Amino acid sequence: MSDTNGSKKTVRVIVETPKGRRNKFKFDPDQKCFILGAVLPAGLAFPYDFGFLPNTLADDGDPLDVLLLMDESAFPGCVVESRLIGVLEIEQAKDGKTYRNDRIIAVAEKAHDYRDLRSLKDLNENLLKEIEQFFEANSRIKGKEFKLLAARGPKRARRLVEKSRRKQ
Repeated sequence: MSDTNGSKKTVRVIVETPKGRRNKFKFDPDQKCFILGAVLPAGLAFPYDFGFLPNTLADDGDPLDVLLLMDESAFPGCVVESRLIGVLEIEQAKDGKTYRNDRIIAVAEKAHDYRDLRSLKDLNENLLKEIEQFFEANSRIKGKEFKLLAARGPKRARRLVEKSRRKQ
């Protein structure tokens, strides 16, 4: 994590899929470009920009996933300086194999509408529930079982990021 101005810790999130899109893009490190990874069914779209933290390795073998709250959607490849506000600890299963697939929740540092958010506790309860439901629906569409283990705050999110960077 970079320390950009005094005690304010931020991370750089790379946006893969913009808010409101059904097309899920994924960065391909071998080809060094974004590819179309999936298309969500009609009626399901990403509620916020979705991306990853570079130089991290999550338990599912990919970089850590991040749902990024900001005022307007960005574009695939956009780097957004962000602060962590929490993590959804998620367990998924497919074909009898269970694994963790946690989702970091962050806020763009330059956001206006979300600038006062410091923790998941600051989110409207309904909004947090809708985010959870999006991830659950997306998992089920892919034939994966979904279990929300916990919604944790920024300290837990920072520990997860530090742990995933040590795996690199």
